Amino acid sequence: MDDTRPVEERFPRRRLARSTAIVSLATALSRALGLVREMVTAYYFGVRGPINAFTVAFQIPNLVRIVISDAALSAAFVPVFSELLEKGDRRRAWRVASTVLWLLLLVLGGVTALFVLVAPLVVPAVIAEYDDLAVTLAQLLFPIVVLLGVSGIVVAILNSYDHFTVPALTPVAWNLVIIAGLVLGVPRVEATETKLYLYAAVIVLGTLVQVLLPFPWLRGRDDRLRVVVDWRDPAVRRVFVLMLPVTLSLGLINLNQVIGTFVAARWIDATIAPTAIDKAFRLYMLPQGMFSVAIATVLFPSLARLAARADVDGFRRTVGRGLRQIAFLLVPASVASAVLAEPIVRVIYERGEFEPDQTPVVAAALAAFSLGLTFNGAMLLLNRAFFGLQQARTPTLVAGANLVLNTALYGAFYRVGAWGVPLAISLANVAGAAALLWLLRRRIGSIELRETAAAVARIAVAAAGSGAVMYAIAVGVEASLGRGLVAQLATVAAALAAGAASYVALCRVLGVRELQALLSLRRRGG
Repeated sequence: MDDTRPVEERFPRRRLARSTAIVSLATALSRALGLVREMVTAYYFGVRGPINAFTVAFQIPNLVRIVISDAALSAAFVPVFSELLEKGDRRRAWRVASTVLWLLLLVLGGVTALFVLVAPLVVPAVIAEYDDLAVTLAQLLFPIVVLLGVSGIVVAILNSYDHFTVPALTPVAWNLVIIAGLVLGVPRVEATETKLYLYAAVIVLGTLVQVLLPFPWLRGRDDRLRVVVDWRDPAVRRVFVLMLPVTLSLGLINLNQVIGTFVAARWIDATIAPTAIDKAFRLYMLPQGMFSVAIATVLFPSLARLAARADVDGFRRTVGRGLRQIAFLLVPASVASAVLAEPIVRVIYERGEFEPDQTPVVAAALAAFSLGLTFNGAMLLLNRAFFGLQQARTPTLVAGANLVLNTALYGAFYRVGAWGVPLAISLANVAGAAALLWLLRRRIGSIELRETAAAVARIAVAAAGSGAVMYAIAVGVEASLGRGLVAQLATVAAALAAGAASYVALCRVLGVRELQALLSLRRRGG
């Protein structure tokens, strides 16, 4: 009998590749603009001086945003909402979404008001230098938590309907607003503190624009968001019950970075270390956002549906495919960012207030971050796998143990300088990914580990070969052209082009299947 299902259902590998490609391209655009935003901020503020007050001030609202308004909400909401849709109870699904939205606004509004009041007590304990400036900046920035709570619900609904492109593009508007605000506003202001206040204000404005953009794409779905608070619905309670451990888990994961910033501000060098680590982190997150975030975003609704259907075999295959694709994309990215750290930092940041003596500090931090790039991507997918199973307790326990390990590693490595903080984070990522993989295998059985290990080994060999090529090209071009901006741009471009070509060639020789999936997507005009 003919199979009349859509091609995406009959060929999940094609569906994964196509959806991931769309989200990756959308995310690549927003990440590219994010890079432009970081270049603009580096030009105006550098990484030494009062900008470190902004970096510290942004950590606390950003942590709350990540664990409540963004990832935790999505991880708890999507499985419940998708399960109601899968069962055909669509009107109830939208009623649950409306209730969660309004309850979340009440909670986050209260958290924001409380933080604004206690900021003068909390922030100075973190950074002794520039403490008054950091307090005011933190108070200005905290309302983004409420705004992104709304955005989290809208994005989660669209993702549950397998609509990923518009949510992935909304950060484009966020970046454009910030870039325009800085370029138009900063040159008209004299005092450094006022420039930083302007920076905080345009971030809030950009967040408002980001929140409002996806709303038109909710039209034409099964129902709409309403003003309703049906807190007695068991599904509503299940969302918040799931959110609690997920919030704790993701909070522990992201608290590692926040503690790292505090260690840098208190025990390394408050005048440069926090922002130098942050600038390196932004570069580190570029491939992370383009690849692993895209793959995890595309797979999460599918994992939630497979778990709801009790399709364990499909769940295992999906996780295995996701891990191999993450390795295929992130292992060479990790090698490239480590080998080319200094020329990349020079090309991206070294101009204006970002002076040459700041480059080695940021480059060393970037190279240290690169060690954990692939493992961080794997952790993102494995956490989503547990969330799809509605078993958030396991990643919570792993995150707690990881936090203890990470803090101990900070104590061991902070003496080496700013790069000791990202090195500690990378080593903790390796341990966290291994623990999650082992625990998931115990929960659902084999996750195609033998196939995945063989694929990762071939990928690592190909990436190592491409790294050697990139290093040789970079040394040769730099020796010929020097370290000026144009010369460094030529160095990075030539090394990346040669590295990419050699990686593809080696993957062909070694028979890496993930390359074939991308090539087949290209042949179909994807």
